[in-house]
Amino acid sequence: MVLLLTGCHQAPGGGSDSPAIVGAWIVRAPEAPFPVHMFVFHSDGTVQQSNPDAGDPATSDSNLMGVWVRDGEGFRGKAIEITADRATHLFVSRGEISFALKVSGNAFTGTARAVFYDANGQRIKGPVQARLEGERVLP
Repeated sequence: MVLLLTGCHQAPGGGSDSPAIVGAWIVRAPEAPFPVHMFVFHSDGTVQQSNPDAGDPATSDSNLMGVWVRDGEGFRGKAIEITADRATHLFVSRGEISFALKVSGNAFTGTARAVFYDANGQRIKGPVQARLEGERVLP
């Protein structure tokens, strides 16, 4: 019997050729409304983030999506989150979160800067600064 697995890759941090940021991470952002997040950095330069939808009782903002690039010895990127009013279900804001990270083995440190805009693209909040500390999820 021959078993073929396509689409399977060695986990990042285990000697793969992927950039050091690629993989799943538990991320702590103490200054964020909800301080613990999950990030997944993909090898195609995209990033996804999720956190419990409990950080702000007035709005819903449980995930964001964005892009990342190498930046010297680190990585930088930008991700977007859309928030909605929990009561009316209407658009509240578009948050643009820029980040810069340095990876060391199965950990990273960095900073984030968030700016929020209304439906007309006018700044309504920010910039808001946050520290980021990531721990790689390993099998």
